[in-house]
Amino acid sequence: MLYGTLLPNNSLFSLHHLQHLNLSFNDFNSSHISSRFGQFFNLTHLNLSGSDLAGQVPSEISHLSKMVSLDLSWNYDLSLEPLCFDKLVRNLTKLRELHLSWVNMSLVVPDSLMNLSSSLSSLEVLECGLQGKLPSSMGKFKHLQYLDLGGNNLTSPIPYDFEQLTELVSLDLSGNGYLSLEPISFDKLVRNLTKLRELDLSSVDMSLLVPDSLMNLSSSLSSLKLIDCRLQGKLPSLMGKFKHLQYLRLRGNNLTGSIPCDFEQLKELVSLDLSENFYLSPEPICFDKLVRNLTKLSELNLASVNMSLVAPNSLTNLSSSLSFLSLSNCGLQGKFPGNIFLLPNLEFLYLSQNKGLTGSFPSSNLSNVLFLLGLSNTRISVYLENDLISNLKSLEYMSLRNCNIIRSDLALLGNLTQLTYLDLSSNNFIGEIPSSIGNNTFSNLKYLLLFDNLFNGTIPSFLFALPSLQFLNLHNNNLIGNISEFQHDSLVYLDLSNNHLHGTIPSSIFKQENLEALILVSNSKLTGEISSSICKLRSLEVLDLSDNSLNGSIPLCLGNFSSKLSVLHLAMNNLQGTIPSTFSKGNSLEYLDLNGNELEGEISPSIINCTMLEVLDLGNNKIEDTFPYFLETLPELQILILKFNNLQGFVKGPTADNSFFKLWIFDISNNNFSGPLPTGYFNTLEAMMISDQNMIYLNTTNDIVCVHSIEMTWKGVEIKFPKIRSTIRVLDLSNNSFTGEIPKVIGKLKALQQLNLSHNFLTGHIQSSLENLTNLESLDLYSNLLTGRIPMQMAYLTFLATLNLSHNQLEGPIPSGEQFNTFDARSFEGNSGLCGFQVLKECYGDEAPSLPPSSFNEGDDSTLFGEGFGWKAVTIGYGCGFLFGVATGYVVFRTNKPSWLLRMVEDIWNLKSKNTKKNFRRYGARRN
Repeated sequence: MLYGTLLPNNSLFSLHHLQHLNLSFNDFNSSHISSRFGQFFNLTHLNLSGSDLAGQVPSEISHLSKMVSLDLSWNYDLSLEPLCFDKLVRNLTKLRELHLSWVNMSLVVPDSLMNLSSSLSSLEVLECGLQGKLPSSMGKFKHLQYLDLGGNNLTSPIPYDFEQLTELVSLDLSGNGYLSLEPISFDKLVRNLTKLRELDLSSVDMSLLVPDSLMNLSSSLSSLKLIDCRLQGKLPSLMGKFKHLQYLRLRGNNLTGSIPCDFEQLKELVSLDLSENFYLSPEPICFDKLVRNLTKLSELNLASVNMSLVAPNSLTNLSSSLSFLSLSNCGLQGKFPGNIFLLPNLEFLYLSQNKGLTGSFPSSNLSNVLFLLGLSNTRISVYLENDLISNLKSLEYMSLRNCNIIRSDLALLGNLTQLTYLDLSSNNFIGEIPSSIGNNTFSNLKYLLLFDNLFNGTIPSFLFALPSLQFLNLHNNNLIGNISEFQHDSLVYLDLSNNHLHGTIPSSIFKQENLEALILVSNSKLTGEISSSICKLRSLEVLDLSDNSLNGSIPLCLGNFSSKLSVLHLAMNNLQGTIPSTFSKGNSLEYLDLNGNELEGEISPSIINCTMLEVLDLGNNKIEDTFPYFLETLPELQILILKFNNLQGFVKGPTADNSFFKLWIFDISNNNFSGPLPTGYFNTLEAMMISDQNMIYLNTTNDIVCVHSIEMTWKGVEIKFPKIRSTIRVLDLSNNSFTGEIPKVIGKLKALQQLNLSHNFLTGHIQSSLENLTNLESLDLYSNLLTGRIPMQMAYLTFLATLNLSHNQLEGPIPSGEQFNTFDARSFEGNSGLCGFQVLKECYGDEAPSLPPSSFNEGDDSTLFGEGFGWKAVTIGYGCGFLFGVATGYVVFRTNKPSWLLRMVEDIWNLKSKNTKKNFRRYGARRN
């Protein structure tokens, strides 16, 4: 390998008669390509690939009119401007091979490819940033054998004239997420491209195709990759026709049914990936045949395929050449065969998320090339002792979260010098984190996850000195002491929450320029002010410092320091001053919680710039203001909590269309509002009008679970909910000075589960329209001036678990039957005119009438929170839509591993096993 700068005065450029020049796979230290390359007028072959070249491709390259083969690929900092590319394609008329993969061509229009010589036989522009429609006249390249346009931003349906590329041997259009393929076009393509050996259409929309149409592909096919193509339906039953198939990857589609027995005939298969087809389920007999007959299989990925019918013992017959095995989240039950652990070539073993999987991981005779081991959430026994550790010298990734670890000596982990990822979370480890783990050997460690254990003592100093550390999660232990200064600035994610740490936030954290998530919640004893230096963290997406003892004011710069910030959670501290007035336009804030501080002044009007805001909690402060009408224009707002402040004046109602139409928690209780109830808003709270009976589950088995906590009066008790569900609907206007009658329109809010109007000065009757609130679980009208009878229809509120009508001026019989038979006198005290068995007062001459016919259907008897009530609901974090977005680490490392994390690991595997110099073939880097 050559190393150093390639200067224009290099003696190389005096060799004017050169015809072939190959300088590939050197390290030219970001040198620019010299314009003197244009002096090689006799050059026919030039290869500068993979040599760390940078800057612009010089236009002088277009002077090489005899050029037949040009390869500039895999120079990541090299770019090609439109004018230069136009000269190149027009002047190099003899060009047969053009390889520009990973060269930045984002300004080049895809149609300009059509100016290339029609004699072209190989074109590779993988990951070049091309944008726009796929050229519609590609059929002109009659001699094209290799075409790779993968990983760009090409759009539109794949043109019909691709069928004219009859010489194609390899076609790669993968990674163009806006490309689509119509059935007619695909049918013509596969029938005419009879020489095709490699086809990769991954991420191309093929949702209109039936999987059986794949059977028209050439029987000589050796590689078929249709990952994330939205294919739907059953796998073709005659796949055995592809006798030469070596690579079959159909991951991430909607394939259903069983894996056909015909797969056993694919005897040349080296790699099989059917993962993330959740409704695919192999039958035991066919799977057993597949395992026995695919003797050349090196990679098998069936992650998230339903294998609940397959006995793990059937895996015993897997090929001894197996190097990659991923069976995570497959529903496997029973003992895993021990011989698989001992396969001599095994490098990647991922069995996580199979809670019924048992067996014992051996301590000796393991593959000495094993680089990834994932046994999280299984019951496979592991002995973390010297014998095992000494056999895992090549290990780079170890995931043993919530695993059956029998005995352990964590200090020995320091011998795994190649580790980049270590997850030992949720194992009830006790004692201190051994300092000897570090021992100056973890120089490669990037991910360390030890959360949900019982570790105590201080955080060992070696953790603050790891040079490559990016993700550190020690959440929910019993750690004490100060947070030391970090000695390096590589952190991307830091979570030290739910411990007993004290002292100030170290200044070194504010030097972590790549930090995306900083989570120090619930340490209680973290003190001091929030330094304005925190605003240097311009990549920050999640900032959670809640439940501590921080004081001082909120730095003004927090409103606009990072355009990426999604979560700002500073609740339950001792912060003073005012709410920042600096929230700028175009920010990404989705969650803002300043509850439980000592903030004063007004609600900052700049919050109107937070157009993505879903949760706003300013409760329990000392804010003095009127109702902030400007908030009603926030289009995504779902939770608004302003309780326990000094807000005053009338709440007149909406001043704009669609006011608060997504709001499902509206809490302005314990303020000084007066005047009539805001009837106008009751007509716009659309999210409180619709009761969703098809509730979606999001819990710890899903990709994303956030940990937003919220304090709320629920059924008369102030409760802190660590996780709140997006099915909850709450309207709380209590403890104000509202007057007038309860409006009939309140009956529109059919999805309400809690309605609290207590401690006001409301008059008139209880509206019979309340019978429409069929999901209501808690109704509190305590301490008002209500008169008249309790509507008999209210007895049909079958979910009602808490009722407080006390201290009003109600009279007449209390309804009987249904839920009303469960309420005692406390629900009705202070109403001397009421009678009925609930208050032990007989209704003389005024018997309780029978219930009128119900106007609604009874629902399932269930409630909102906790186990045992049966409500099917969505566990949310920072708002509803926010579930699908927040920063990388916050979402991942408290839950089971999401699919993208496994894919990341698999990408590492692909790079490790395939992206080497020896795999760069004559026609560029062919991707397996």
